[in-house]
Amino acid sequence: MADASSLRVDLLTREYPPEVYGGAGVHLEYLARDLRRLTDVRVHCFGAPRTEEGVTAYPEPAELAGGNAALRTMGVNLAMASGCEGASVVHSHTWYANFAGHTAKLLHGVPHVVTTHSLEPLRPWKAEQLGGGYALSSFCERTAIEHADAIIAVSGGMRRDVLKAYPSVHPDRIHVVYNGIDTALYAPDHGTDVVDRLGIDRNRPSVVFVGRITRQKGLPYLMRACHDLPADTQIILLAGAPDTPEIAAEVAALADDLRAARDPDGVVWVSEMLPKHEVIQVLTHATVFVCPSVYEPMGIVNLEAMACETAVVATATGGIPEVVADGETGLLVPIEQVEDGTGTPVHPEKFVADLAATLTKVLRDPQLAEQMGKAGRRRAVEHFSWARIAEDTLNVYRSVL
Repeated sequence: MADASSLRVDLLTREYPPEVYGGAGVHLEYLARDLRRLTDVRVHCFGAPRTEEGVTAYPEPAELAGGNAALRTMGVNLAMASGCEGASVVHSHTWYANFAGHTAKLLHGVPHVVTTHSLEPLRPWKAEQLGGGYALSSFCERTAIEHADAIIAVSGGMRRDVLKAYPSVHPDRIHVVYNGIDTALYAPDHGTDVVDRLGIDRNRPSVVFVGRITRQKGLPYLMRACHDLPADTQIILLAGAPDTPEIAAEVAALADDLRAARDPDGVVWVSEMLPKHEVIQVLTHATVFVCPSVYEPMGIVNLEAMACETAVVATATGGIPEVVADGETGLLVPIEQVEDGTGTPVHPEKFVADLAATLTKVLRDPQLAEQMGKAGRRRAVEHFSWARIAEDTLNVYRSVL
C-alpha cells in the first residue's frame, strides 16, 4: 500500500473558494483542507487567480470566447490537464473537470479517480441551458467514468445511478464515500441581526429553502405546496442563480402568485447568495428546512440544516434517505418518478399535496421540530465528519496505485 506522505494528489474542479455556487464547491473546499493533513494536495480550478498556496486557477481560452459554454469548459480542461504533470493521482469532480482528469490520465500515465456529484443522463433539462453543449458535457462525463480507475459515489443511491446510467462500469470500481459537513462552522447561531435585517419574523413558524433555481431542486413544486401551509407560516426562499431565463420567469410568476395568496410579509425571497454565516443564522431560526429536490445524489444542504439543529422535510429520492433519518431527524416525502431521467413526479399534484401535508405536520408541532433538530445535529456530528471522509478518500487513492 502506498505511503500517503509520498503521494501528490491533484484535485480538479470548476468550483473552489471564493468562487463556489453549489455543493461540489463546498465538498472541494473541505476535502482539500482535510486531505492536506494527510498528503500533498494541489488544486486546479476555474476562474480568477487564487492566492492560496497549491491552488492554480485557469481562465477560459481567449480563442473560445463567445463559443458554446461546454466547449469553453473543455478548453479550460486541456490547460488543467497540462498542469497536472508530477501528480501521483488525479481526482476530478463533476463533468466540468472530468475531461481534464481523463486527459491527464492519458498524458501523464497516472490513475484517475472520479467523484460523481451528479450525472448528466439524469439531468436532461441541462439541454435547456447548454443547447448542443449538453452532448459535449455528456461525452466528457461518460468518457471519464467509463475509463476511470476508481469512481467515488457520494451515496449508495448515486452508486446505483452510476451502474444504471453506465452499465459497462464494473461495480467493484465504485466506492461510496459520503459528502461531509464542517460541524464547527455549521452550528446553531441564535443571533438575530441577519434574520431581522432580512425581514424574518421570529415569532412566526417558518419554512426555509436554500438552493439554486434549477429543475433538480424542485422549487416550483414547493411554491405550489406553500399555498396549503398554515396561514401564519412565513416562507423564506434563499434562491438564486437560475439555470435559464425560462425557469427564472416561471419561479418569479409562482412567487407573485404566492405573495398574492398570503399576507404581505408571508414570503421573503433573497435572490443573492448570502455568506455562510448568514445562511447559518437563517437555518437556525427556521422551524423546518425543506428540500423538495427531484434529483439529489446526496443533498449536502440537508446536512447543513441538520447541523444547525433544524428539522428537515425532504424528498425521498437519490441519496437523501441516507442522510435524513425519517421520523428521527426529519420527515421524507414519498415520490414516484417518471423513468426518463428527469425525476419528474408521476403524479405532480400528489407530490405537491404530500409535501404540503408533511411540512404542515412539523410546523404545527414545535416540540417535534425541536426534537428532530437536536437529533439531526447529533447525526451530522457522528456520521459525516470531513476527517473521516478524507481518510476514506485516501484509501480509494491507495487502491489504484
